[in-house]
Amino acid sequence: MTDTVVANEKINPSKLERAKEIILGLQQELPYYIAGGSGPFLAAIYDDKGHLIAKEANSVINETCSHNHAEMNAIKAAEKALNTYDLSEHNLRLYVTAEPCIMCLGGIMWSGIKEVYYGVPSKSVEQITGFDEGFKPDWLEEFKKRNIVVYGNIEVAAGEQVLRDYITAGNTVYQPDRD
Repeated sequence: MTDTVVANEKINPSKLERAKEIILGLQQELPYYIAGGSGPFLAAIYDDKGHLIAKEANSVINETCSHNHAEMNAIKAAEKALNTYDLSEHNLRLYVTAEPCIMCLGGIMWSGIKEVYYGVPSKSVEQITGFDEGFKPDWLEEFKKRNIVVYGNIEVAAGEQVLRDYITAGNTVYQPDRD
């Protein structure tokens, strides 16, 4: 378990406290979504005034679509709600229960999201679930170059427990066959 918060800016205590509150809430909601057939990840997008714009779970299995990760679903819902493909003018923040995979990092970068806050780090996701998070060298620094703030490893223990419960219950972890 990693419980040291990482960030690509000097840690702002009020941003971190808000992120802890939101991410812990998302982790506590996840069992409801999992019971409905969703995967063990949940993402929410808020504006700079604290208004929820979109909240979506991973729906890869129940919608049979490999790119339906929680982050991608939340971005799509925010774009629909705000009637735009460029979210940058809305100064949005993405909160997600686990570190984004390589696909989601691209989606976040191209969406115009300004800040990203995540719970469980990829290393733990891979150890617990076996899911391949992809190759992501220096992504925090790459996001910083693009003026995207990142804070991570937030409320890790709660998120890891959700992942362990998901696996223990025998739920599917999707992976393409590479043999």
